[in-house]
Amino acid sequence: MPDAANADSFLRIRMLPALHGDCLWIEYGTGKRTRRVLIDGGPIGAWSALDAQMRSLPRGDTRIELVVLTHVDTDHVDGLVRLFAEPPPWPFVVHDVWFNGWRHLERAHGLLGGRQGEFFSALLAQRLDERQWNGAFDGGPIVVRDDAPLPCVVLPDGLSLTLLSPTLATLDRMRNAWRKDVRDLDPGDFDAAWKLLARQKKYLPAEGLLGSTPELDALLEKQSRPDNAAANGASIAFLAEFEPAGKSALFLADAHPDVVCASLRRLLDERGLQTLEVDAVKVAHHGSKANTTDELMSLLRSPCYLVSTNGAIFGHPDEEAVQRIVARSLVQPPKLVFNYRCATNEAWGKADLQHELGFEAVFPHGDDEGITVPL
Repeated sequence: MPDAANADSFLRIRMLPALHGDCLWIEYGTGKRTRRVLIDGGPIGAWSALDAQMRSLPRGDTRIELVVLTHVDTDHVDGLVRLFAEPPPWPFVVHDVWFNGWRHLERAHGLLGGRQGEFFSALLAQRLDERQWNGAFDGGPIVVRDDAPLPCVVLPDGLSLTLLSPTLATLDRMRNAWRKDVRDLDPGDFDAAWKLLARQKKYLPAEGLLGSTPELDALLEKQSRPDNAAANGASIAFLAEFEPAGKSALFLADAHPDVVCASLRRLLDERGLQTLEVDAVKVAHHGSKANTTDELMSLLRSPCYLVSTNGAIFGHPDEEAVQRIVARSLVQPPKLVFNYRCATNEAWGKADLQHELGFEAVFPHGDDEGITVPL
Protein backbone atom coordinates (compact mmCIF):
# COMPACT_ATOMS: atom_id res chain seq x y z
CA MET A 1 0.00 0.00 0.00
CA PRO A 2 1.42 3.45 -0.88
CA ASP A 3 2.50 5.69 2.00
CA ALA A 4 -0.27 8.15 1.16
CA ALA A 5 -3.00 5.54 1.68
CA ASN A 6 -5.53 6.14 4.43
CA ALA A 7 -5.42 3.28 6.93
CA ASP A 8 -9.19 3.50 7.40
CA SER A 9 -9.89 3.32 3.66
CA PHE A 10 -10.93 0.10 1.98
CA LEU A 11 -11.87 -1.47 -1.35
CA ARG A 12 -13.39 -4.95 -1.48
CA ILE A 13 -15.02 -7.08 -4.16
CA ARG A 14 -17.71 -9.67 -3.57
CA MET A 15 -18.43 -12.20 -6.30
CA LEU A 16 -21.98 -13.30 -5.58
CA PRO A 17 -22.95 -16.93 -6.38
CA ALA A 18 -24.26 -16.04 -9.85
CA LEU A 19 -24.23 -19.55 -11.35
CA HIS A 20 -22.49 -19.32 -14.76
CA GLY A 21 -22.75 -15.52 -14.83
CA ASP A 22 -21.48 -12.34 -13.20
CA CYS A 23 -22.88 -10.41 -10.27
CA LEU A 24 -20.24 -8.28 -8.54
CA TRP A 25 -20.76 -6.20 -5.41
CA ILE A 26 -18.05 -3.60 -4.77
CA GLU A 27 -17.71 -1.71 -1.52
CA TYR A 28 -15.31 1.14 -0.85
CA GLY A 29 -14.94 3.95 1.63
CA THR A 30 -12.73 6.17 3.73
CA GLY A 31 -13.87 4.92 7.12
CA LYS A 32 -16.72 7.43 7.43
CA ARG A 33 -19.20 5.49 5.30
CA THR A 34 -19.48 2.55 2.92
CA ARG A 35 -20.19 3.26 -0.75
CA ARG A 36 -21.29 0.62 -3.25
CA VAL A 37 -21.15 -0.35 -6.92
CA LEU A 38 -23.09 -3.25 -8.48
CA ILE A 39 -21.86 -4.78 -11.74
CA ASP A 40 -24.37 -7.05 -13.54
CA GLY A 41 -27.08 -9.21 -12.01
CA GLY A 42 -26.35 -12.78 -13.10
CA PRO A 43 -28.92 -15.12 -14.73
CA ILE A 44 -32.46 -15.30 -13.39
CA GLY A 45 -31.67 -18.55 -11.55
CA ALA A 46 -29.27 -16.64 -9.29
CA TRP A 47 -31.78 -13.93 -8.41
CA SER A 48 -32.07 -14.99 -4.76
CA ALA A 49 -28.41 -14.11 -4.11
CA LEU A 50 -28.78 -10.59 -5.49
CA ASP A 51 -32.09 -10.14 -3.69
CA ALA A 52 -30.51 -11.17 -0.39
CA GLN A 53 -27.58 -8.80 -0.95
CA MET A 54 -29.96 -5.90 -1.54
CA ARG A 55 -32.07 -6.70 1.48
CA SER A 56 -28.97 -6.86 3.69
CA LEU A 57 -28.31 -3.15 3.25
CA PRO A 58 -28.34 -1.44 6.64
CA ARG A 59 -31.36 0.66 7.51
CA GLY A 60 -30.74 4.29 6.62
CA ASP A 61 -27.73 3.47 4.42
CA THR A 62 -29.11 1.98 1.20
CA ARG A 63 -27.52 4.13 -1.49
CA ILE A 64 -25.74 2.48 -4.42
CA GLU A 65 -23.48 4.90 -6.24
CA LEU A 66 -23.53 3.03 -9.52
CA VAL A 67 -25.18 0.03 -11.17
CA VAL A 68 -23.46 -1.19 -14.34
CA LEU A 69 -25.03 -3.54 -16.88
CA THR A 70 -21.96 -4.44 -18.88
CA HIS A 71 -23.82 -6.06 -21.81
CA VAL A 72 -27.04 -7.85 -22.66
CA ASP A 73 -26.10 -11.53 -22.35
CA THR A 74 -28.68 -13.20 -20.11
CA ASP A 75 -26.06 -14.34 -17.58
CA HIS A 76 -25.36 -10.67 -16.87
CA VAL A 77 -28.67 -8.87 -17.48
CA ASP A 78 -31.47 -11.10 -16.17
CA GLY A 79 -30.92 -10.39 -12.48
CA LEU A 80 -30.93 -6.65 -13.09
CA VAL A 81 -34.14 -6.87 -15.09
CA ARG A 82 -35.68 -8.75 -12.16
CA LEU A 83 -34.25 -6.23 -9.67
CA PHE A 84 -35.70 -3.19 -11.42
CA ALA A 85 -38.96 -5.02 -12.16
CA GLU A 86 -39.77 -4.83 -8.44
CA PRO A 87 -42.32 -2.06 -7.90
CA PRO A 88 -41.01 0.85 -5.82
CA PRO A 89 -40.34 1.58 -3.06
CA TRP A 90 -37.12 -0.39 -3.31
CA PRO A 91 -34.86 -1.47 -0.43
CA PHE A 92 -32.11 0.60 -2.07
CA VAL A 93 -31.48 3.96 -3.72
CA VAL A 94 -29.43 4.11 -6.92
CA HIS A 95 -27.60 7.25 -8.02
CA ASP A 96 -26.60 6.28 -11.58
CA VAL A 97 -27.03 3.33 -13.97
CA TRP A 98 -24.60 2.67 -16.81
CA PHE A 99 -26.08 0.81 -19.75
CA ASN A 100 -25.95 1.40 -23.49
CA GLY A 101 -29.57 1.06 -24.60
CA TRP A 102 -31.05 1.78 -27.99
CA ARG A 103 -31.16 5.52 -27.42
CA HIS A 104 -27.41 5.58 -26.66
CA LEU A 105 -26.33 3.19 -29.38
CA GLU A 106 -28.27 5.16 -31.95
CA ARG A 107 -26.59 8.36 -30.86
CA ALA A 108 -23.19 6.68 -30.79
CA HIS A 109 -23.19 5.05 -34.20
CA GLY A 110 -26.70 4.41 -35.53
CA LEU A 111 -26.94 1.07 -33.72
CA LEU A 112 -29.57 -1.35 -32.46
CA GLY A 113 -29.86 -3.51 -29.33
CA GLY A 114 -31.10 -6.87 -27.94
CA ARG A 115 -34.29 -8.23 -26.40
CA GLN A 116 -33.27 -8.18 -22.73
CA GLY A 117 -31.70 -4.80 -23.43
CA GLU A 118 -35.11 -3.54 -24.52
CA PHE A 119 -36.64 -4.86 -21.31
CA PHE A 120 -33.98 -3.19 -19.18
CA SER A 121 -34.34 0.05 -21.15
CA ALA A 122 -38.08 0.05 -20.57
CA LEU A 123 -37.56 -0.48 -16.85
CA LEU A 124 -35.03 2.33 -16.58
CA ALA A 125 -37.33 4.65 -18.50
CA GLN A 126 -40.22 3.78 -16.16
CA ARG A 127 -38.41 3.54 -12.83
CA LEU A 128 -35.66 6.18 -12.90
CA ASP A 129 -35.27 9.86 -13.49
CA GLU A 130 -33.65 10.50 -16.87
CA ARG A 131 -30.58 11.91 -15.11
CA GLN A 132 -29.97 8.53 -13.45
CA TRP A 133 -29.37 6.71 -16.76
CA ASN A 134 -25.78 7.20 -17.94
CA GLY A 135 -25.81 10.35 -15.84
CA ALA A 136 -22.01 10.49 -15.64
CA PHE A 137 -22.00 10.72 -19.44
CA ASP A 138 -24.70 13.42 -19.57
CA GLY A 139 -27.18 10.78 -20.72
CA GLY A 140 -25.07 9.88 -23.74
CA PRO A 141 -23.41 6.64 -24.83
CA ILE A 142 -20.69 4.97 -22.78
CA VAL A 143 -17.93 4.45 -25.35
CA VAL A 144 -14.18 4.77 -25.92
CA ARG A 145 -13.47 7.03 -28.89
CA ASP A 146 -10.27 7.16 -30.91
CA ASP A 147 -10.36 10.95 -31.09
CA ALA A 148 -10.77 11.62 -27.36
CA PRO A 149 -9.02 10.63 -24.12
CA LEU A 150 -10.19 7.51 -22.31
CA PRO A 151 -13.28 8.58 -20.33
CA CYS A 152 -12.71 8.81 -16.58
CA VAL A 153 -15.47 9.20 -14.00
CA VAL A 154 -14.83 9.85 -10.30
CA LEU A 155 -17.49 8.59 -7.90
CA PRO A 156 -18.08 10.10 -4.44
CA ASP A 157 -15.17 9.71 -2.02
CA GLY A 158 -12.73 9.23 -4.89
CA LEU A 159 -13.31 5.91 -6.68
CA SER A 160 -11.99 6.62 -10.17
CA LEU A 161 -13.30 4.57 -13.11
CA THR A 162 -11.39 4.67 -16.42
CA LEU A 163 -13.34 3.20 -19.34
CA LEU A 164 -11.55 0.59 -21.49
CA SER A 165 -14.44 -0.84 -23.54
CA PRO A 166 -16.58 -0.68 -25.67
CA THR A 167 -15.47 1.22 -28.77
CA LEU A 168 -17.52 2.51 -31.66
CA ALA A 169 -16.32 -0.43 -33.75
CA THR A 170 -17.42 -3.08 -31.25
CA LEU A 171 -20.77 -1.39 -30.70
CA ASP A 172 -21.27 -1.33 -34.44
CA ARG A 173 -21.05 -5.13 -34.55
CA MET A 174 -24.09 -5.35 -32.28
CA ARG A 175 -26.43 -4.20 -35.07
CA ASN A 176 -27.41 -7.50 -36.69
CA ALA A 177 -27.33 -9.52 -33.47
CA TRP A 178 -29.58 -7.06 -31.66
CA ARG A 179 -32.14 -6.78 -34.48
CA LYS A 180 -32.31 -10.57 -34.84
CA ASP A 181 -32.88 -11.03 -31.12
CA VAL A 182 -35.52 -8.32 -30.80
CA ARG A 183 -37.84 -9.96 -33.35
CA ASP A 184 -41.28 -8.77 -32.20
CA LEU A 185 -40.13 -5.38 -30.90
CA ASP A 186 -39.11 -2.16 -32.56
CA PRO A 187 -35.82 -1.04 -31.01
CA GLY A 188 -36.40 1.83 -28.65
CA ASP A 189 -40.18 1.30 -28.34
CA PHE A 190 -40.33 1.40 -24.54
CA ASP A 191 -44.11 1.05 -24.38
CA ALA A 192 -44.07 -2.17 -26.42
CA ALA A 193 -41.13 -3.53 -24.43
CA TRP A 194 -42.91 -2.69 -21.18
CA LYS A 195 -46.04 -4.57 -22.22
CA LEU A 196 -44.03 -7.60 -23.35
CA LEU A 197 -41.95 -7.55 -20.19
CA ALA A 198 -45.13 -7.72 -18.11
CA ARG A 199 -45.80 -11.15 -19.61
CA GLN A 200 -42.35 -12.53 -18.80
CA LYS A 201 -43.05 -14.65 -15.71
CA LYS A 202 -39.41 -15.22 -14.86
CA TYR A 203 -38.98 -11.53 -14.10
CA LEU A 204 -41.90 -11.39 -11.81
CA PRO A 205 -42.07 -10.77 -8.28
CA ALA A 206 -7.49 -32.38 -15.13
CA GLU A 207 -3.88 -32.28 -15.21
CA GLY A 208 -2.32 -30.27 -18.02
CA LEU A 209 0.87 -28.61 -19.09
CA LEU A 210 1.69 -25.68 -16.88
CA GLY A 211 4.81 -23.62 -16.69
CA SER A 212 6.93 -21.57 -18.99
CA THR A 213 8.20 -23.94 -21.64
CA PRO A 214 8.35 -23.96 -25.46
CA GLU A 215 5.78 -26.76 -25.43
CA LEU A 216 3.37 -24.64 -23.38
CA ASP A 217 4.03 -21.62 -25.60
CA ALA A 218 2.98 -23.66 -28.63
CA LEU A 219 -0.04 -25.10 -26.81
CA LEU A 220 -1.29 -21.71 -25.67
CA GLU A 221 -0.82 -20.22 -29.12
CA LYS A 222 -2.81 -23.07 -30.67
CA GLN A 223 -5.58 -22.85 -28.11
CA SER A 224 -6.00 -19.09 -28.23
CA ARG A 225 -8.90 -18.16 -30.48
CA PRO A 226 -10.53 -14.75 -30.76
CA ASP A 227 -13.88 -14.08 -29.11
CA ASN A 228 -16.14 -12.87 -31.91
CA ALA A 229 -19.44 -12.53 -30.03
CA ALA A 230 -20.97 -9.14 -30.73
CA ALA A 231 -22.56 -8.73 -27.29
CA ASN A 232 -19.28 -9.50 -25.54
CA GLY A 233 -17.48 -6.94 -27.67
CA ALA A 234 -20.00 -4.33 -26.50
CA SER A 235 -19.10 -4.97 -22.84
CA ILE A 236 -18.47 -2.04 -20.53
CA ALA A 237 -15.05 -2.71 -18.98
CA PHE A 238 -13.06 -0.36 -16.78
CA LEU A 239 -10.19 0.19 -14.40
CA ALA A 240 -11.26 1.11 -10.86
CA GLU A 241 -8.73 3.00 -8.70
CA PHE A 242 -9.34 4.05 -5.11
CA GLU A 243 -6.50 6.38 -4.22
CA PRO A 244 -7.38 6.83 -0.52
CA ALA A 245 -6.73 3.10 0.00
CA GLY A 246 -4.02 2.83 -2.65
CA LYS A 247 -5.97 -0.02 -4.30
CA SER A 248 -7.16 -0.80 -7.81
CA ALA A 249 -8.82 -3.51 -9.89
CA LEU A 250 -9.72 -4.29 -13.48
CA PHE A 251 -13.30 -5.28 -14.25
CA LEU A 252 -13.28 -6.82 -17.72
CA ALA A 253 -16.85 -8.18 -18.09
CA ASP A 254 -16.83 -10.25 -21.31
CA ALA A 255 -14.83 -7.65 -23.22
CA HIS A 256 -12.69 -8.58 -26.20
CA PRO A 257 -8.99 -8.71 -25.30
CA ASP A 258 -7.82 -6.71 -28.32
CA VAL A 259 -10.08 -3.82 -27.30
CA VAL A 260 -8.92 -3.95 -23.68
CA CYS A 261 -5.27 -4.17 -24.71
CA ALA A 262 -5.56 -1.20 -27.06
CA SER A 263 -7.09 0.90 -24.28
CA LEU A 264 -4.50 -0.28 -21.76
CA ARG A 265 -1.70 0.71 -24.14
CA ARG A 266 -3.25 4.15 -24.48
CA LEU A 267 -3.46 4.44 -20.70
CA LEU A 268 0.12 3.28 -20.21
CA ASP A 269 1.36 5.77 -22.80
CA GLU A 270 -0.50 8.57 -21.03
CA ARG A 271 1.08 7.59 -17.71
CA GLY A 272 4.53 6.82 -19.08
CA LEU A 273 4.42 3.21 -17.88
CA GLN A 274 5.29 -0.18 -19.36
CA THR A 275 2.83 -2.23 -17.32
CA LEU A 276 -0.23 -1.46 -15.22
CA GLU A 277 -0.10 -2.50 -11.56
CA VAL A 278 -3.44 -3.47 -10.05
CA ASP A 279 -4.44 -5.42 -6.97
CA ALA A 280 -6.92 -7.68 -8.76
CA VAL A 281 -8.23 -8.58 -12.20
CA LYS A 282 -11.77 -9.79 -12.67
CA VAL A 283 -11.01 -12.28 -15.45
CA ALA A 284 -12.97 -11.69 -18.65
CA HIS A 285 -15.78 -13.97 -19.81
CA HIS A 286 -15.69 -16.30 -16.81
CA GLY A 287 -12.26 -17.63 -17.78
CA SER A 288 -12.87 -18.30 -21.47
CA LYS A 289 -9.65 -19.10 -23.27
CA ALA A 290 -10.53 -16.57 -25.98
CA ASN A 291 -10.48 -13.59 -23.62
CA THR A 292 -7.18 -13.98 -21.75
CA THR A 293 -4.23 -13.52 -24.10
CA ASP A 294 -0.46 -13.28 -23.83
CA GLU A 295 -0.67 -9.62 -24.82
CA LEU A 296 -3.10 -8.86 -22.02
CA MET A 297 -1.00 -10.68 -19.45
CA SER A 298 2.11 -8.81 -20.60
CA LEU A 299 0.49 -5.45 -19.85
CA LEU A 300 -0.57 -6.25 -16.27
CA ARG A 301 1.10 -6.78 -12.94
CA SER A 302 -1.49 -8.26 -10.61
CA PRO A 303 -1.19 -10.74 -7.73
CA CYS A 304 -4.85 -11.80 -7.88
CA TYR A 305 -7.25 -13.07 -10.57
CA LEU A 306 -10.97 -13.46 -9.91
CA VAL A 307 -13.13 -15.99 -11.79
CA SER A 308 -16.93 -15.95 -11.57
CA THR A 309 -18.67 -19.14 -12.75
CA ASN A 310 -20.01 -22.49 -11.54
CA GLY A 311 -18.88 -24.16 -14.76
CA ALA A 312 -22.41 -24.74 -16.07
CA ILE A 313 -23.56 -24.13 -19.66
CA PHE A 314 -20.17 -23.36 -21.23
CA GLY A 315 -17.75 -25.26 -18.99
CA HIS A 316 -15.78 -22.21 -17.85
CA PRO A 317 -13.13 -21.57 -16.73
CA ASP A 318 -11.26 -23.09 -19.62
CA GLU A 319 -8.15 -24.97 -18.58
CA GLU A 320 -6.14 -23.03 -21.12
CA ALA A 321 -7.13 -19.68 -19.59
CA VAL A 322 -6.04 -20.76 -16.12
CA GLN A 323 -2.82 -22.15 -17.59
CA ARG A 324 -2.13 -18.83 -19.24
CA ILE A 325 -2.69 -16.87 -16.05
CA VAL A 326 -0.41 -19.13 -14.02
CA ALA A 327 2.30 -19.25 -16.67
CA ARG A 328 2.21 -15.61 -17.79
CA SER A 329 1.49 -13.67 -14.61
CA LEU A 330 4.18 -11.04 -14.06
CA VAL A 331 3.57 -11.38 -10.32
CA GLN A 332 4.52 -14.77 -8.94
CA PRO A 333 2.96 -16.69 -7.36
CA PRO A 334 -0.48 -15.54 -8.57
CA LYS A 335 -3.62 -16.09 -6.55
CA LEU A 336 -6.73 -17.52 -8.27
CA VAL A 337 -10.03 -16.74 -6.53
CA PHE A 338 -13.15 -18.68 -7.53
CA ASN A 339 -16.73 -18.07 -6.36
CA TYR A 340 -17.58 -21.79 -6.74
CA ARG A 341 -15.79 -25.09 -6.36
CA CYS A 342 -16.90 -27.11 -9.38
CA ALA A 343 -15.81 -29.77 -11.84
CA THR A 344 -14.17 -27.23 -14.15
CA ASN A 345 -11.91 -25.71 -11.48
CA GLU A 346 -11.54 -28.47 -8.89
CA ALA A 347 -8.15 -29.58 -10.19
CA TRP A 348 -6.68 -26.18 -9.31
CA GLY A 349 -7.51 -26.81 -5.66
CA LYS A 350 -4.97 -29.61 -5.32
CA ALA A 351 -2.29 -28.54 -2.86
CA ASP A 352 0.48 -30.52 -4.52
CA LEU A 353 -0.25 -28.92 -7.89
CA GLN A 354 -0.27 -25.45 -6.36
CA HIS A 355 3.06 -26.13 -4.67
CA GLU A 356 4.62 -27.61 -7.81
CA LEU A 357 3.56 -24.81 -10.13
CA GLY A 358 3.70 -21.91 -7.73
CA PHE A 359 0.18 -20.52 -7.42
CA GLU A 360 -2.59 -20.31 -4.83
CA ALA A 361 -6.27 -21.14 -5.34
CA VAL A 362 -9.01 -19.84 -3.05
CA PHE A 363 -12.58 -21.16 -2.97
CA PRO A 364 -15.72 -20.25 -0.98
CA HIS A 365 -16.86 -22.50 1.85
CA GLY A 366 -20.17 -23.28 0.15
CA ASP A 367 -21.77 -22.93 -3.29
CA ASP A 368 -24.42 -20.52 -2.04
CA GLU A 369 -22.05 -18.12 -0.31
CA GLY A 370 -20.03 -16.39 -3.00
CA ILE A 371 -16.71 -14.93 -1.91
CA THR A 372 -15.41 -11.55 -0.78
CA VAL A 373 -11.93 -10.35 -1.69
CA PRO A 374 -10.55 -7.45 0.40
CA LEU A 375 -7.86 -5.61 -1.54
